[in-house]
Amino acid sequence: MRLVTHGDSAPSSVNRYLLPHEQQVIMVRRHPAILLRPVAEVLGGLIVAALLSKFFGGGEAGGTALVVVWWLWLLLLIRFVWKVAEWSVDYFVVTSKRMLLTTGLITRKVAMMPLGKVTDMSFQRSLLGRMLGYGEFILESAGQDQALSTVEYIPYPETLYLEVCQMLFPSKDDSDD
Repeated sequence: MRLVTHGDSAPSSVNRYLLPHEQQVIMVRRHPAILLRPVAEVLGGLIVAALLSKFFGGGEAGGTALVVVWWLWLLLLIRFVWKVAEWSVDYFVVTSKRMLLTTGLITRKVAMMPLGKVTDMSFQRSLLGRMLGYGEFILESAGQDQALSTVEYIPYPETLYLEVCQMLFPSKDDSDD
């Protein structure tokens, strides 16, 4: 079973950064675990707001405080929706020539590293990453600082690692084609 999207057409938010002579090979959205903290903040805020609502009850002073508490929770909820929207447009793309990480909803950021410049690539997984199925890629190039040096929250890191390494270091049979 292949867990990586091959040959699917990239969304227009990514496709506009591909060069005419390169082909998309791998495209994945970052792992949803990137949203764990915003989810925890919204749920924690909801619990606090509910407890404060029960504690303050009615009363005029309590009513004003409750309005402020619920408005603060609403701001947390809006922030969560924003994070989900940002996550939905973030992609890690490997083309025939380079690796790209596109991020940002309003301010679009595209970090890129040519495949030919990659001298070393590794991945690491935290305990939570192993449990949830994500990892972090660490890319190095010949002593140069690059715009793309780490990619966090990569889904299927072992599969992607092997796929990218196969592109970086093709076998002799692949290079004869």
